[in-house]
Amino acid sequence: MTTIATMRALDETRGAVRVESLYDTDIGDLWQACTTPERLARWIARVDGDMRVGGTIRAVFTSSWTGPARIEVCDAPHHLLLTTKPGSDDEGQMEAWLTEEGSKTRLVVEERGLPILNLPSHASGWRAHLEDLGRSLEVDGPVHPEGWSSDAGAPGWKERWEELTPTYQQIEIS
Repeated sequence: MTTIATMRALDETRGAVRVESLYDTDIGDLWQACTTPERLARWIARVDGDMRVGGTIRAVFTSSWTGPARIEVCDAPHHLLLTTKPGSDDEGQMEAWLTEEGSKTRLVVEERGLPILNLPSHASGWRAHLEDLGRSLEVDGPVHPEGWSSDAGAPGWKERWEELTPTYQQIEIS
């Protein structure tokens, strides 16, 4: 599994991070891993709330990011769009696309509306998240049994993020 992360400017102050990886599982299984609270808690976030289009959820990510998101699109098993921190000055979007490639499934995630200066941190963070997803699929269980909170990220996630961030800080944003 090779996870690729790219960064780009949307305007002078905001940008986007796009990550993708190919997983050795079918699209239905990957969709469940990306949309059900039980499976999300294995690799990226604890999520609760109104899990339907137009509903608002609350998430606590392994990175410690905590906040609300509104579900804008949920086209199973191919497309999910969330608005993060809806109605705030920090409003952004997270979008995921799943595509079958033979017996495997490609996941592409894009987060938009990020401050340009923070793109390298988000690129390395999303790459660590997608690597965690791969491990979760391999072990069919949680990859951060030590836990996490809004005050402290998962230690394993943080360690990988710290390894990756210098590489993304060296990349020029297009």
